[in-house]
Amino acid sequence: MMRRSVYELLRLQNRDGEETTVYLVRHPLRRTRISVVRFDPPERLDHWCAAAGHKEAMVGGFFLRDPYRPLGEVWIGGAAVPHEPVAEPWAGARACLHVDGAVRVGPRSALPEHPVGDLVQAGPLLVRDGCSVVDGTDAEGFSAGAGQFDSDITDGRYPRAALGVNDDELLAVCCDGRRSGVDAGLELAELARLLISCGARDAINLDGGGSATLVHRGHLLNRPYSNHDQPAPESRPVVTALLFD
Repeated sequence: MMRRSVYELLRLQNRDGEETTVYLVRHPLRRTRISVVRFDPPERLDHWCAAAGHKEAMVGGFFLRDPYRPLGEVWIGGAAVPHEPVAEPWAGARACLHVDGAVRVGPRSALPEHPVGDLVQAGPLLVRDGCSVVDGTDAEGFSAGAGQFDSDITDGRYPRAALGVNDDELLAVCCDGRRSGVDAGLELAELARLLISCGARDAINLDGGGSATLVHRGHLLNRPYSNHDQPAPESRPVVTALLFD
């Protein structure tokens, strides 16, 4: 059994030869307390961790910028946090991470209506029971046509963040992208395959792109790029995050 978090730096070659840098932190499930935190106003996660004394964290769910509000449900300690609801008909289908002693990943409709612990709605669901569920459809409303995002999250390679879980581990994953000839990023299907190869039984996609952030031992692991070939001077402020204590 793992007794401490383990960091792995991976260089992944996609099927067409494009490469991407992947950062993986394995947290021992039974020795790690995972919780959701809401930032109001938004915070750069690595800066906040340094100030608050947290060593292990990653970005949480999506958010709106004007005003800054979580997009999708957020519950902390059994209390609902003000948020922008997911548009119908996708609200019940959109995936969540739920922590109430156990760690569960699944569609909102499969989780308690009033969660006892913490919950953050993100998505889409990537892996269920060890198999990829990325099938080219848009059951959770992430395509540009769904009207909730300014880009098509389901189409193309981007910097990504995701959380996987199995019987023994939490798998915090982040990849770089938007760097021509260096880091292509990952498609959702590629991200799902990566998580399965790392041992995930279930996995959920989290906020990515310029918001993708993974902190290990107090240090930001990934390299944020706000636009293609345009490195960000520092991490982007985010609205929710996952802490691993």
